[in-house]
Amino acid sequence: MGKVAFVFPGQGAQAVGMGKDIYDAVPASREIFETADKVLGFDLSTMIFEGPDAELKQTFNTQPALLATSVAYLEALRAKGIQADYVAGHSLGEYSALVAAGVLSLEDAVAIVRARGNFMEKAVPGGQGAMAAVLGADAQALSQLCVEVSESGHIVELANINCPGQIVISGSQSGVAAVSERVKEAGGKRAISLVVSGPFHSSMMKVAAEQLEVELNSISFQEPKISVVANVTAEIVTSGDDIRQLLVEQVYSPVLWEDSIRYLIAQGVDTFIEIGPGSVLTGLIKKIDKTVKLININSLESLEVAL
Repeated sequence: MGKVAFVFPGQGAQAVGMGKDIYDAVPASREIFETADKVLGFDLSTMIFEGPDAELKQTFNTQPALLATSVAYLEALRAKGIQADYVAGHSLGEYSALVAAGVLSLEDAVAIVRARGNFMEKAVPGGQGAMAAVLGADAQALSQLCVEVSESGHIVELANINCPGQIVISGSQSGVAAVSERVKEAGGKRAISLVVSGPFHSSMMKVAAEQLEVELNSISFQEPKISVVANVTAEIVTSGDDIRQLLVEQVYSPVLWEDSIRYLIAQGVDTFIEIGPGSVLTGLIKKIDKTVKLININSLESLEVAL
């Protein structure tokens, strides 16, 4: 029997109206949104379901909104008796995975990602940082190019190693621009600027990581009930204290998504269920390995089809 992994999306998957169908239809899912509202002290669920889009796109709103929506779909899936052998999440999605694994309570996770979004948003003044998706480049050659540009005084680093041919770079405006102009040297086809509010997963986020560490130290981490694969190491992490430390590092370290998926496949996972809005991770996993089974749970309808 093949194994099952639940995977959870990160920032960029949000859309006004996400999760409304599950909120209306599944009491356990509605409770998730209501809990998030209570923790934050404002009506996050109304913002998720009705917008405005500009407010939902603010990092400190996006992060708890995506977490709540992903966990709401997870609850609906669990109500049908579907369980996973492993969990993983992309960047912010790692927090949804930790709720799924019983490491963090929903209440703590919602409060933490709200704070995380705030710290990340404020870590670098607007306009100073940037991110870009590089298509077709070799990871090692691109990494070398980033080192060269950074040594000339313009910070730029690998941020997400997503799948063959898709790597996100992050850093200073000038550093990302310099590497973007030279991607052909690393075998890349082109670089596409990303609309983000900061240079996430780069060393410019260290100040946000320090602030996050203080918050993370104030909450309790349980031992995982389901195996969790961490972004920073692309391996299973078993102790609550190690998970806490890796969440701090995750803010300024690259997300090793391709390695994480290959690791899961090596553990015998042949079915990946993406839980939460959009289908970004399903697309990435398809590029990593065409033979695995992929299921998306991003609507009430998709849940029924999956079952």
